[in-house]
Amino acid sequence: CNTVWGCPPRRRRAPARNSELPLSSHTNRHQAPFRMSGKGKGGRGKGKTAGKLSSMSKRAGLQFPTARLNRYMRKGKYAARVSPGAGVYMGAVLEYLCAEVLELAGNAARDNKKKTIAPRHVQLAVRNDEELNKLLGGVTIAAGGVLPNLHKELLPSKGDRLRKRLETSSGWKGAATHDHYRKRGQYDMPSAQR
Repeated sequence: CNTVWGCPPRRRRAPARNSELPLSSHTNRHQAPFRMSGKGKGGRGKGKTAGKLSSMSKRAGLQFPTARLNRYMRKGKYAARVSPGAGVYMGAVLEYLCAEVLELAGNAARDNKKKTIAPRHVQLAVRNDEELNKLLGGVTIAAGGVLPNLHKELLPSKGDRLRKRLETSSGWKGAATHDHYRKRGQYDMPSAQR
């Protein structure tokens, strides 16, 4: 176009409709028509790649997403290059640790006659296992509580110390000053001494 005023804008052509393919029978005037490809869910026979399509996790025999772990390692810039085997290795390690913790937590839940694993059961599982306790030593588990632990100095010995002290110096009358330490009737004077 060599005119002084410039060229007119070009019109875009609409794509030609392929009239050979039949329209789907489920179309109505409110929906845009769509073409059926002729392939169902199974496709037309098995192609060359149909038998090989499987995820990295399935090929490694894992439940954890190895491709996602690979992507996270690449995006995290932990190294200049990341091998595909790195995600598989990391997935296997994480899956093993999860299985170990879940097995011990399930045992703790069963011991407490519960069917659901609670944070308390995870805490008991981790702290009662020597290796997991070392691995998760600096970890606080929310709503986990603490292990039941009493120092042996706090446990009553064979002869009750408080009872002996009350019997020796001030007698049974002195027991009135220690009411808040004892259960009702625990240190009542035997009927023989009255």
